[in-house]
Amino acid sequence: MALLEQWRNLAYNEKANKGDLQRLWQEYFKKETSVYEQLLENPDEVVEGTVQELADKYQLDLMSMTGFLDGINDSLVTPNPIEEMEENTHVSLAFDKEILYKNMVDAKADWLYELPQWEKIFDEDKRKELYLEQKKSGTVIKEAKIYPNDPCPCGSGRKYKKCCGREK
Repeated sequence: MALLEQWRNLAYNEKANKGDLQRLWQEYFKKETSVYEQLLENPDEVVEGTVQELADKYQLDLMSMTGFLDGINDSLVTPNPIEEMEENTHVSLAFDKEILYKNMVDAKADWLYELPQWEKIFDEDKRKELYLEQKKSGTVIKEAKIYPNDPCPCGSGRKYKKCCGREK
């Protein structure tokens, strides 16, 4: 069984005790935060290695490293082959800083996008801009409804019901 499948079975197990699952995620978030703190200290350094080597480097168990790779994959310059990833699969943690920040905002992971390391990467205005950009990207804006007696949007000057709104 691939590592990702094992991780997802463990982390998203609906039959597991809720307290155990909550403790698993609390521990995972602490480990994840630690890895991000280290990565963001040198954001331009490309960290590479096998899954096991990176787990050792960041002092994580294999499942936590797999969860981390699953979480960061959408923010990487070149996504890793996480679906078929094994212990000896070579992976890279080269991430796009803006995409990573936005993905943290999208995940509502304030403990990550508020890390002090971001202050050295983006100034406050840039962080606010990225935050708002991400929040707006999920906002659906409905077009104004056109009623029969409104002016036709085609610009003819006629009422909508007598112009483009007329059933043919």
